[in-house]
Amino acid sequence: MKLLSSSSSISISFFPSLSAPSRKPSTRISVRSSSSLSATMEGAEEEKKRVIVCGGGVIGVCTAFFLAKKGAKVTLIEKSSIACAASGKAGGFLALDRCDGRAISKLARTSFNLHRTLSLELNGSESYGYRPLDTRSLSITEQDQTSSGSKSKILPNWVDGPARNPNTIGTVETTAQVHPQFFTRTLLSFAVANHDLEVVIGELERVEIDQGRVKSVVLKDKGVIETDSVVLALGPWSSRFSMISSLFNVSALKAHNIVLIPKDPTAITPHALFLTYKAANGGVPMDPEVYPRPTGEVYVCGMSAKGEVPDNPEEIMGDPESIKVLKRVAGTVSSRLKEGEVEVKAEQASYLPLTDDDKPVIGEMPNVKGCYVATGHSCWGILNGPATGATMAELVLDGVSSIVDLTPFSPARFVKKY
Repeated sequence: MKLLSSSSSISISFFPSLSAPSRKPSTRISVRSSSSLSATMEGAEEEKKRVIVCGGGVIGVCTAFFLAKKGAKVTLIEKSSIACAASGKAGGFLALDRCDGRAISKLARTSFNLHRTLSLELNGSESYGYRPLDTRSLSITEQDQTSSGSKSKILPNWVDGPARNPNTIGTVETTAQVHPQFFTRTLLSFAVANHDLEVVIGELERVEIDQGRVKSVVLKDKGVIETDSVVLALGPWSSRFSMISSLFNVSALKAHNIVLIPKDPTAITPHALFLTYKAANGGVPMDPEVYPRPTGEVYVCGMSAKGEVPDNPEEIMGDPESIKVLKRVAGTVSSRLKEGEVEVKAEQASYLPLTDDDKPVIGEMPNVKGCYVATGHSCWGILNGPATGATMAELVLDGVSSIVDLTPFSPARFVKKY
């Protein structure tokens, strides 16, 4: 691979602190020019397949991780920072069977098990908060006093709001969680330290094609990087890249969340909550979700609507009214999460990528050899990141995926047939 002198690679070491919720994780970043690669290594590197992955979210990082582990020479390109958008602001909920009956069922089940394997390999319980947990569904209506009777035994003690119809929808065998930002950055850090992967901060301008095959990518103001293959993992920004948008549509769903730190984090047991929530003023019921984390934080999400992604992911802001509703939800669910009983660590929003047929797009672009796409994972990006990355690594390097049949997700399904 040849990098112009204006490009640089970034080696990342990430050290999240899971025992101190108020402490920010530290990131050490060192920059080294590509010219520092020793001459003795150049011969060996030339034998490796060169792959560029565009996008530093969970899908791009998982793809780069498995490509590098499988022996490719990988360059990950990210415009802003790693896991700066939805992959850093998601809930991190994992489920074995919540996608059953849908096209992504096999992908989801495979990925759930891969998460467990990765946690053992990377000490996920300490490095990125991987843990199994129980999951409950329940209905809550604001100002509902009629449900104040004996409390259901399946609800954790900290849920003391007007809960109705509680059900167990997941156990420690079928549901789990990760801290998504820590997960994404831990995978990248490991691959940079142990395999042939480097990170370039730069904005993708175009993919250059020669005789129907990928030749290189061009970065704005940073030159050209030659490659054998490229993977476009651009999330909701896929719609802004003409090579993708000319074939299929990727829309964006803006979802809001808050991160709370209760006064007594130890009182919040590991139970994920899926709510049917009715506001006091009526209207359509909402479906917020609540995820306690081993960091001592409690993550609450919901209030989503379609929108347009901004050019800069760092500029995404939450809507004040949506944030206000989520705070009210948290306080209604539990007195321990009411205003005055918690520190509000974050009020934020992110965009999720959606396709018109509600299936992710994973595969080689039609009529362009060596150009692959992985996007459209909607709210299941964190769950399906590992299986997407592993199958993409097989597809790029071996020509076929043995882990999951990618046929239903091929971008060729959007080619118009006359």
